[in-house]
Amino acid sequence: MSDLRAGMHRGRGQRLSEIVRLLHSGVTRVEDLAVAVKISESTVRRDLASLEAEGAIARTYGGAQPFAPFRETLLHDRMSVEVEAKTRIGAAAAELVEDGSTIFVDAGTTTAHLVECLRGRTDLIVLTRGLEIALALADSPIEVIVVGGAVSSSSHGMTGAVSQLVLERFAVDIAFLGCDAVHPERGVGEPTIEEAATKEVAARNARRSVVLAHAAKLTAGAVPAWAPLPLGWTLVTDESSEARLQPYRDAGVELIAAGARLQER
Repeated sequence: MSDLRAGMHRGRGQRLSEIVRLLHSGVTRVEDLAVAVKISESTVRRDLASLEAEGAIARTYGGAQPFAPFRETLLHDRMSVEVEAKTRIGAAAAELVEDGSTIFVDAGTTTAHLVECLRGRTDLIVLTRGLEIALALADSPIEVIVVGGAVSSSSHGMTGAVSQLVLERFAVDIAFLGCDAVHPERGVGEPTIEEAATKEVAARNARRSVVLAHAAKLTAGAVPAWAPLPLGWTLVTDESSEARLQPYRDAGVELIAAGARLQER
């Protein structure tokens, strides 16, 4: 019973990472996952539901598979997923913003937590392709510039030629990027080539590229399009497993912990 309580109190991001790892190793039944992670079967089912909502796994009868055919989740549905982790990631990312900066803030639920930490700041310019991001900052002292473009019905983010044209005209200090998946070499994974291309332009025209991604997105299923990032980009994550972080270190990615201390070499 003490093992069960210990598992239930383990950091949720770390627990989700362990479940995904177990799925990859062939442990796919709810009962077996519960024993391996030392949590209740009902908690496993809730965790599997969260991972499925993020597109990281596919649920099956009595368990799950490690990868799901990619489907983009609606913004409204993503808002209730991994809220605690996203809050920590947003707060950690906000600490990178210096007064007087010009930054790009991507559309998405994790970046929404970032801008909540910036609302009281002054002397900032924020470019964004997210409708919710612009509205969240509309009554703040921050100067907000919406890049324009075609609006995605699922993410409420703007993409396409207009977005890329505006982004090409600005040199920003930091580009804060959300993602559907992240990879140490491929960059950020997106549902469409238009979104990938828009993020690639934003990163290319920034002095620093920072990706905000909770642990489940480090093992998300295959996505249709990828945006490569400039060498030396930064990942802000709640992942704490050194085995999963090492490939990022090897690729020269800077790691910033959100809530849990990342292990050093």
